[in-house]
Amino acid sequence: MSSYPIIASITDAEQIKHVLNSQVKRVNLMTGTVNNLKQIIGQLHDSGKQVFVHIEMVGGIGRDAASIQYLAEEFKADGIVTTKSNAVAAARQAGILSIQRFFAIDTSAVETAVRMIKTSNPDEVELMPGLMPRIISEVKQKIKQPLIVGGLIRHEDEIKLALDSGADFVSIGSSTFW
Repeated sequence: MSSYPIIASITDAEQIKHVLNSQVKRVNLMTGTVNNLKQIIGQLHDSGKQVFVHIEMVGGIGRDAASIQYLAEEFKADGIVTTKSNAVAAARQAGILSIQRFFAIDTSAVETAVRMIKTSNPDEVELMPGLMPRIISEVKQKIKQPLIVGGLIRHEDEIKLALDSGADFVSIGSSTFW
């Protein structure tokens, strides 16, 4: 995937048809409900995409270990996106991957996030917003996981700057970049 470091961030069901034939290999799914999730994940898998479900954004998905186990077994999600450390542990128990997302609102939030990441040990980390080259570089030096950045990125030069600053991947909702 490193040859094409863009992750499609799907926040609206209309975006699904655009991602199916895109170059991206991975989707962070932030739309849908427990009622249509199996169909959405199936479509995405059929088109060769790896699907990470944002458990706090998809309707009807709980944040407890049983819900994450169900997500893995019944919906065949490849992984989860979450802000919760306990969900990272539940994903590991369920045998799926995890992305721990955090918001860099100030220095204290970044320091707290780095400590949480070291404790919870997610497979990947997502830093938001993704328009902070210095913070991207600093976080990348402090964690061992691949770093995804996302949020507020709108232009190709912003994607390049994020990658040049140390991000491994960029999560973006604009199908122009998929």
